[in-house]
Amino acid sequence: MRMIKSVAAVLALAVAIPAWAALKVGATAPDFSAPAALAGKDYAFSLAAALKQGPVVVYFYPKAFTKGCTIEAHQFAKAMDEYKALGASVIGVSADNIDTLHKFSESECGGKFPVASDPDQKIMNSYDAKLPLVNYASRISYVIAPNGKIIYEYSAMDPSNHVSNTLEAIKKWKQEQGAKS
Repeated sequence: MRMIKSVAAVLALAVAIPAWAALKVGATAPDFSAPAALAGKDYAFSLAAALKQGPVVVYFYPKAFTKGCTIEAHQFAKAMDEYKALGASVIGVSADNIDTLHKFSESECGGKFPVASDPDQKIMNSYDAKLPLVNYASRISYVIAPNGKIIYEYSAMDPSNHVSNTLEAIKKWKQEQGAKS
């Protein structure tokens, strides 16, 4: 019982600490490849390959099938047509194992975008997206331009604005790209 209370206290503290992102706009996003799931099937995700197609939203979330992560996955799935219309793609990243993500990608992501498994937290650490004291990702979203530069970062444990904010960042970037042409 004492152990359960200790774990609960650490988790409560970790969730209460505001999320932050050390990778700032203009920084080069760390490249990564990871085993992922898309529509319940294995999917090999490569950031470099995805960036050849357009901007990429890399969003980190604490744990599949938890309330906030389910809400966020549903919101990203619902907005995928908008992302695609902008030439953008989305990848979710958590420490969940691939078997869990097979289920999550189908039921909560609606098979609309992949979710990557980062059980050793290497990707999370490279993006400074790991919650302190626990082995969960913080809720951080990055928009990465095709040149590999971060054009937007948003960190808030509340999942409400990650989709709308990243969509707006991509729209703004697209407008700026059009003005440069």
